[in-house]
Amino acid sequence: MDVTDVTPARQRPVGLAELARIPLRRWRTVLAATGLVLLVVAGYVLVFPATYTATTAVVVRPVVTDPFSVPSGGADRAVNMTAESGIATSNDVIDKVASITGRDTTDVADAITVETPVGGQVMRFSYAGHSETEAVAGANGAAESYLQLRKGMYENQRAAVLKSYDDTIALVTSQRTTTQRSLPANQGSNPSPRTSALLDQLRALNDQLATLAEQRSKIASADLSPGSVTSAARAPVPSSRDAAPLILVAGLLGGLLVGGLVAFVRESLDRRVRTAAEASALVGAPLLGTVGRDRAGRLSETDLRYLVLALGRWVDGPKPVPLVLLSTAADERREQVTAGIAAALAQAGHEVRLAVAPESRDRIRPLLQDAQRRHPAVEPARPRVPRPRVPTSTPAPAPVATGNPEDTMVIQPVRKPRPFPTEDPKNGAVYRSTTTADKTEIIPRLAPAEKPTVDGEELRIGSGAVHLVPLDAPPADGVTVVDAPPALHDERGVRAAREGRAVLVAARDKTRTARLGQLVERLRAVSVEPVGFVVTGEKRD
Repeated sequence: MDVTDVTPARQRPVGLAELARIPLRRWRTVLAATGLVLLVVAGYVLVFPATYTATTAVVVRPVVTDPFSVPSGGADRAVNMTAESGIATSNDVIDKVASITGRDTTDVADAITVETPVGGQVMRFSYAGHSETEAVAGANGAAESYLQLRKGMYENQRAAVLKSYDDTIALVTSQRTTTQRSLPANQGSNPSPRTSALLDQLRALNDQLATLAEQRSKIASADLSPGSVTSAARAPVPSSRDAAPLILVAGLLGGLLVGGLVAFVRESLDRRVRTAAEASALVGAPLLGTVGRDRAGRLSETDLRYLVLALGRWVDGPKPVPLVLLSTAADERREQVTAGIAAALAQAGHEVRLAVAPESRDRIRPLLQDAQRRHPAVEPARPRVPRPRVPTSTPAPAPVATGNPEDTMVIQPVRKPRPFPTEDPKNGAVYRSTTTADKTEIIPRLAPAEKPTVDGEELRIGSGAVHLVPLDAPPADGVTVVDAPPALHDERGVRAAREGRAVLVAARDKTRTARLGQLVERLRAVSVEPVGFVVTGEKRD
């Protein structure tokens, strides 16, 4: 067992750049969530009626007999603001405001808000209405209703106290009258004890009447005003439409936040291959190359040439093995990579057999035709015949040809050289003249190079050719590239990989990691070990 089989897999740290790339790659999800939130916010701003809020400030003061004096406990403690807030939101105030604004009492109770700061005597009445006029009338009406209600309560209390004083004064006055009637008519210098007692009682009653009268006058002169309006509501008043731009900006930011969260949730449920390191950890094979695309959307020819160099150990050998390109799905640019590899091999002078499925043939042919337009076919260069060296000594006798006469050709000596070699159209022998007189050369005739016989549609690219053959075509000599159908749905590519070398194609931001891992497991289950993988999808400038 290898050590790597028992060593626990080390988790690769995730950087901030990769985290930020997830919402960018799933920008459609972020855009959809942002648009939905903005639609809801815009509907709230435009569809729902505007709410106008007016505020009236009231200063609450304690009721004292001397308005210029401060209670011993302090003015802020002489008034219970909690109790005043309860009175301000009582049913009597709500009924009066409802009669002023013409709205239902339930709506008025929801529209009125009373604020009472701690340690202060300022009470703020806020009223939310459907128009400026209603908001101003509601706020001012609530403040005035509170002051009137509170003043009426103080007047009732004062009336009750004055009535009590009046009853007491009437009783004392009656007692004084009775006492006066009990006094004798003639009082000497030495009054009797009874008379002295009556006189003392009369003086006490007079003092009591004076005290009661003084107290009554203080109660009667008390200022019963519970407070005053210091800041009445007036137009213009703020409304919910005033903050519409700020609400839309807040909705935009909230939508981006919600979209980012949704993107991360979708990423956790549907993980994609983001980097080559992730694909390497899943495949367990080396990276053969990263094939990007240019601005026109075509695969980079430079990346394809380097990829062919990486595949050279299986292509340039004495007996090339088939290269089988596999992918999990059909949208991972496997067909483009296959056509690019075949075109790059043809440019290098190879005769390539490209085995494709019938459903992929119509998609691969235009790619090869495009490569053929960019790299038209050229004739291979004819091998040069080396010019023999001429000895400086006396000319030697002409050699005698031996063997098969068809394999050699005797060249008669000539005196004047010809500028270019010529070829006999009858037997194909090559004649080259020399400047040495009386010299005869025998140059063996070169047999034409045997080309591998291949069937299928041929497309000449550069100095080589690509032959499109069916996927189930019998094996033949030469370079064979197989474009396998999506391996998770079609096993024909896996069958071909058992006779060749499997190369996996993974598309960045498209290939699902779960499917890629499933494909690798299936390959290893049938004793197919991938030789490497290719990553596509990166954009080149």
